Amino acid sequence: MVYRASKNTFELAGREFPRVTWYKDPGLRKLYICLMFVVLTSATNGYDGSMVNGLQTLPQWQAYFDNPSGSLLGLFSCIMSVGSICAIPFVPYIADGLGRRMGVMIGCVIMCLGVALQTISINFRMFIAARFFIGFGVAIAHGASPLLITELAHTQHRAIFTTIYNTTWYIGSIVAAWLTFGTFKIGSAWAWRTPSLVQAFPSLLQISFVWFVPESPRYHIAKGRYEKAHQVLADCHANGNLNDEVVLLEMQEIRDTLKMEQEFESNSWSELWRTKGNRHRLLILLSAGFFSQWSGNGIVSYYLAIVLKQIGITDPVTQQVINGVLQIVNLIVAVLMCFFVDKVGRRPLFIFSTAGMLVCFIIETICSAQFALHGNHAAANAVVAFIFLFFVAYNSAWSGLLVGYCVEILPYNIRAKGMTVMFLSVDIALFFNQYVNPIALDNIGWKYYIVYCVWLAVELTVVYFFYIETRNTPLEEIAKHFDGDNAVVGGAAATDKGRQLADEMGLEDTPHTDSVSDEKKIPETSHKEIDA
Repeated sequence: MVYRASKNTFELAGREFPRVTWYKDPGLRKLYICLMFVVLTSATNGYDGSMVNGLQTLPQWQAYFDNPSGSLLGLFSCIMSVGSICAIPFVPYIADGLGRRMGVMIGCVIMCLGVALQTISINFRMFIAARFFIGFGVAIAHGASPLLITELAHTQHRAIFTTIYNTTWYIGSIVAAWLTFGTFKIGSAWAWRTPSLVQAFPSLLQISFVWFVPESPRYHIAKGRYEKAHQVLADCHANGNLNDEVVLLEMQEIRDTLKMEQEFESNSWSELWRTKGNRHRLLILLSAGFFSQWSGNGIVSYYLAIVLKQIGITDPVTQQVINGVLQIVNLIVAVLMCFFVDKVGRRPLFIFSTAGMLVCFIIETICSAQFALHGNHAAANAVVAFIFLFFVAYNSAWSGLLVGYCVEILPYNIRAKGMTVMFLSVDIALFFNQYVNPIALDNIGWKYYIVYCVWLAVELTVVYFFYIETRNTPLEEIAKHFDGDNAVVGGAAATDKGRQLADEMGLEDTPHTDSVSDEKKIPETSHKEIDA
């Protein structure tokens, strides 16, 4: 199935429409500004990862908690993932039952409580317990936020916006990296309490502003609130025009597709592996979750201080500067690549990214060995350089498309549960990495990198054979890439199966099998770009 939209048009239900410039359109401008507060969920997650790195370089934190190391340090890093894993059973039921916005709200409240406990910690056990609650809250907010974004964004901008979501991880990471660098000179426990306290700021912003974000129209339709869904689509995509062609086509496609899913497919967990198409989706979800954390990036993301010490860089200030600059480079590359997901495609970016990581990690391993065995300082400098190049490759796809790709390949009835599975695999991978990495680095040093070299080769093989292209495809119609003509798609872009089900259900907006050639009559209303 080929989507023919040109650079001046986007495609919906087999028809082309003029592209819309979002900042010139009042409705889209308001929507995307509001959605930026939803995007902050990922920034909160990134803040934590960088803060964990930064705290380990602070003498004040090390002294206050009696220099934790080995398995205790691993527990400190991985306990947040344990909290996230424990929250997994609740995530899809909150997002599907209470709504996407309520999921964000509940997660943020729990995170704020965890941050408060973390900031006032008087011993390491209390600090670890607080991080459990932060992880619990992050999982709930993280499970709802990308759903709200992908279900609200205009079909023309969906890929870019959902990909940007996960790249904001680095915004939080940059703030934490440079904040811990700035508090380095504070001679008291506030050197580490300050970064801990600031971690609540994004969640407080979300609690305050999430109610300005409309609820997902797909959630409204799933609950039978068709008029409300129609109004949300009109307000967000057509400045309130209920008769806009794009809005009508979207409404028809979403409503009929969800009706058919509710009637003929379940939203139980077993639906994830019931059909061949869903098993393909499940393979991608599980592999993407593990690959995003098991590519060697977890070592640098959480244990950069240890990696740098092993190549002779022991000065805390130098370590902080390297960490801070690395996060800035990561953000620039990750955000830049978001604008190529529809131009280049998901599959080419995944292949380029994974192959690039493999090459960089092999060279990094060789250089680390040269320093360990021969004390070669040029090799040590090369390690730092290839850490940066490795993350350039990683951020070409995995940082943004982890969420952007996974959320779009799932039909509505299993979207929340499918994303929960993906995040579960991320958390399991994080738990393993954060607990095992410091122990392995302490015991076998650079030899541990060889494991990741082999694993990256496995990743490249899986990506090449199983990751398929979905670019320039409307959200509901992506099902055709996985299920072919058996895809449950309604509206004007209905598949043969969709038309048959429409016959059985009497859905008037989906062309029936005996009238496929007849064009659906839609009010003659143009879809125009509105200049601000």
